[in-house]
Amino acid sequence: MFIYSLRASTVKLVGVICVALTVLITLIAFVPTYAVPSQGSTDVDGEISYRYDKVKTAADAVEFLAQFGWEVTAEPVECKTVTIPAEFDKVFAAYNEIQKEQGLNLNKFKGKDVTRYTFCVTNYPDYEGTVYANVLVYRNRVIGGDVCSADATGFVHGFEKD
Repeated sequence: MFIYSLRASTVKLVGVICVALTVLITLIAFVPTYAVPSQGSTDVDGEISYRYDKVKTAADAVEFLAQFGWEVTAEPVECKTVTIPAEFDKVFAAYNEIQKEQGLNLNKFKGKDVTRYTFCVTNYPDYEGTVYANVLVYRNRVIGGDVCSADATGFVHGFEKD
């Protein structure tokens, strides 16, 4: 049986701690920080960025839609828990393509229960019929949604105005 014993001198221990602190301070100084942009703010490249988090109530969903310039009724037409299908059919796959075009994707929420807020849009341009805005929320974050007409032969598109 062999027994090794090591004895670290105080000078070596202090040296290792100083090097570790130096590396930690260097990492803190050079790692970029990412701030969450405010609602509808313009970033450095001049692009508008939107906030998709902190949507806990219908009032929060109204504020979310306001970022895109939509004026909606204060109270939702419907507030309902819906389940994202575990397998997408053709219709839902096409709907998910709309989500992907606006930087969202419902694939990771398959089989999850989400809250859908539906509002009447009051300022849709050049259209006389009824227009709805749907907002899908999972754990206080918008994961999808659309703006659509109530007509059977109508339209469906993402949150941004065309």
